[in-house]
Amino acid sequence: MSGGIVYDKHPRTPAAVLHPAVRGARHDGRAPEAALEEAVGLAEAIDLDVRLADVISLAKPRPATLIGTGKLADLEFDLKNLGVEIVVVDADLTPGQQRNLEREWHCKVIDRTGLILEIFGARARTREGRLQVELAALNYQKSRLVRSWTHLERQRGGVGFMGGPGERQIESDRRMIAEKITRLEKELRGVSRTRTLHRDSRRKVPFPTVALVGYTNAGKSTLFNRLTEADVVAKDMLFATLDPTMRGLLLPSGEHIILSDTVGFVSNLPHDLVAAFAATLEEVRDAEIVLHVRDMAHPDRDHQKEDVLGILDELGLAPGTPVIEVQNKVDLLDDDERTRLTNLAKRSGEIVVLSAVTGAGCPELLAAIDTHLRAARETCEFKIPSHDGGAIAWLHEHGEVLARRDDEGIASIKVALFPADARRFEKRLAEAQLLAAD
Repeated sequence: MSGGIVYDKHPRTPAAVLHPAVRGARHDGRAPEAALEEAVGLAEAIDLDVRLADVISLAKPRPATLIGTGKLADLEFDLKNLGVEIVVVDADLTPGQQRNLEREWHCKVIDRTGLILEIFGARARTREGRLQVELAALNYQKSRLVRSWTHLERQRGGVGFMGGPGERQIESDRRMIAEKITRLEKELRGVSRTRTLHRDSRRKVPFPTVALVGYTNAGKSTLFNRLTEADVVAKDMLFATLDPTMRGLLLPSGEHIILSDTVGFVSNLPHDLVAAFAATLEEVRDAEIVLHVRDMAHPDRDHQKEDVLGILDELGLAPGTPVIEVQNKVDLLDDDERTRLTNLAKRSGEIVVLSAVTGAGCPELLAAIDTHLRAARETCEFKIPSHDGGAIAWLHEHGEVLARRDDEGIASIKVALFPADARRFEKRLAEAQLLAAD
């Protein structure tokens, strides 16, 4: 046997998960065993029966197969004995490496990108989500001629890298893939325009948006359900949530907000996938406040935090957007660690310690959102004709009117507004002045 963990057999598709680790190479600090555990979780998220999980130590990657010949032979023996039908290699494979490994092991091989795309394909529920997955998968498959690119035309979930009914070769038809990509991009532009209209409609309602982000399985959906009394799918599973969900929420101050639950982040998220899901995650970019939910019981929590902050930066989060760190799952910690985190949070002012499962700490989170919303507003003063009831009503709806003084038909109004609302109102005033001048 080649070592590793052998799992009990279940009546699901038998699989193996392998995490290659190059000896002496610089990594992001994450232990290979932690990376392997995450890869196993990803595989189990699409109901694979992981019978073998192993860290493969490499002196250096081989261009043809990534893994050396001796280890290839050992693994072929293990895979055959365990009845493995799919091997997940937790790395980015070239098309040639993927084909060569399939020939060596006589089974389907998918890499990390293919696995994540498979999960996203199985989880996507909205039309936009499905289009984005299909586009990302087609871009990924352009150079992988032995894959079935007609995945979403089949009835089963996923994006088709694991085979199944309907698989066929497409070596002679890259043009068809290119045409399909062009059509999908056009459809997505239409969907994006629709989302923009919906977002603009929401902006007309005086409710700021607060976005939940975090590493996959950090507990975002559980917290979303706790705060909004919604019924979003919340499971102890990677990528349980894929499509964004939004609900209204009343804060203790009486302020209404829109709370948005988003897809979980993961390390080494494929660049094509980040780009494909940019529209889905635009709720994060437009949010007045971002809640970064962390699983404080996870041994790799610090690296997960770095991954999330890195993706937020890549998404183009507006500079100055407040980010509240929500340290979740503290009910799983011992008393000393929970006390230590609570004391640190009190000194920080940017951290809230809570348990989404028990509800402990949720009132403190709502109070922190209230505080940040008040701080995020800027005080402005506008001079408006007293008879312009629409403009005055707009300020009352979108901000907190602090003072008003009327003098000779002009209302001087001091109001606290979010910066984006202040810019919008300034634009409105300028347009009104131009019309009056004409």
